[in-house]
Amino acid sequence: MTEPVLVGAAPLSPADVVAVARHGAPVSLDEGAIDRIAETRDVIDALAADPHPHYGVSTGFGALATTFIAPERRHQLQASLIRSHAAGTGAEVEIEVVRALQLLRLQTLASGRTGVRPVVAETYAAMLNAGITPVVREYGSLGCSGDLAPLAHIALAAIGEGAVRISGPSTGSGPSTGSGTEMAASDALAAAGIEPLVLVEKEGLALINGTDGMLGMLLLALHDLEMLLTTADLAAAMSIESQFGTDAVFAADLMALRPQTGQARSAANLRSFLAGSPMVASHAGPEDGRVQDAYSLRCSPQVHGAARDTMEHAAAIASRELASVIDNPVITVDGRIESNGNFHGAPVAAVLDFLAISVADVASVSERRTDRALDPARSRGLPPFLAHEVGVDSGLMIAQYAAAGIVSELKRLAVPASVDSIPSSAMQEDHVSMGWAAARKLRRAIDGLTRVLAIEVLTGARALDLRGPLEAGPATGAVRDLVRTVAEGPGPDRFLSPEIEAVTDLVRSGAVARTAKENAHA
Repeated sequence: MTEPVLVGAAPLSPADVVAVARHGAPVSLDEGAIDRIAETRDVIDALAADPHPHYGVSTGFGALATTFIAPERRHQLQASLIRSHAAGTGAEVEIEVVRALQLLRLQTLASGRTGVRPVVAETYAAMLNAGITPVVREYGSLGCSGDLAPLAHIALAAIGEGAVRISGPSTGSGPSTGSGTEMAASDALAAAGIEPLVLVEKEGLALINGTDGMLGMLLLALHDLEMLLTTADLAAAMSIESQFGTDAVFAADLMALRPQTGQARSAANLRSFLAGSPMVASHAGPEDGRVQDAYSLRCSPQVHGAARDTMEHAAAIASRELASVIDNPVITVDGRIESNGNFHGAPVAAVLDFLAISVADVASVSERRTDRALDPARSRGLPPFLAHEVGVDSGLMIAQYAAAGIVSELKRLAVPASVDSIPSSAMQEDHVSMGWAAARKLRRAIDGLTRVLAIEVLTGARALDLRGPLEAGPATGAVRDLVRTVAEGPGPDRFLSPEIEAVTDLVRSGAVARTAKENAHA
């Protein structure tokens, strides 16, 4: 059983978020955080008794911020806020994304700067630990005033309304990404022994003002991309090796002439993945006859490295956001309640879009390497389309079509969402970030990159086999052998889709990257 993730003692780490969101790790609230929450609540209770209006405490919201709400109507105000803002539509959002959303809002509540009561934070923690995942719909957030609609669906479940999915109590023993069983939130809370919340002043706003959805998806994306870029280096190594390319261009001293850190990491991976390859050694030297390889082979570390540098920048933004208190209004350390604009998703939205550009670029160069392997004019002796009987068999021709189709879509997904803005709330919210939309399209882009890399790995494995009796290197050969556990080697045409899906699963699980690293030259 995984140790509980402690919330409130310090900012969560990206690994904490992945553990809770994807692997079902339980959470526990820091005792000091509970004390801070209670102290700040005293400030809100004092303001609630003040006859002068205070935004979010004794007024309406957004464009209705100047409307004073009498004390006897404020419970209804909080419930109305949540019900009206839970206006999402479209397909359900993945359980891991919703759990990240829940966890990150809990972290903000645990900061003691939002004005909620301790019971609110305790209820959110209990829902996570009971595996109660509110149903959140894909459309509804403009990424300004945070992810209002998605967060409102979480809060709606906490007050015992709406629908949830039950994935079982959090134990840390397995993933929490399945569909779960749908049921009414009231029934799920009752079964788990959790009392539905009755919200009081300020609590409705505190539960929906945050960048938690886009931040959660950013953190999950960064986790996946770290593995996928290693896989991209491995896939490039298989292509370079099987197409009789050279590893000389990846030398450390050449990389030092352009000290880009991501490029250096990718080149180091390529050197280690190609080290000890009899196939590379078989054509090394001046007698090779070629001056230089094509860009898709020779410039792989430059393209992959640029994506790594983008990731480094995005990770820095994510780290700062993890350390942030996102709410409006917010209660300062010295007890003031202040409106602010920290809920605006611009910083997160921009890097989500930036990553989508890098994902498209890495997939694009991967598809070009795959295409070279299938073209006898450029593959240096491999059979057309790596087919068994040319003319009768089509080999991997249409696998490349699939990769090309995905890359075309990735280019469309790389168009930034964050440059768009549609005013809302009677022009009160007149410039929005579209960060949630940027995160949603990045998730789809990462799935596309996974599939494009899988097709290159499948192609590289067949190309290595067709180079026999020449042997592959230790790392590339080990990955080829891994592929052979789910996909047959060269031979007559067969139903190809299941093999592509199976190799995609190997890539997505991290098995390809792990196998490459475990067998690479130290």
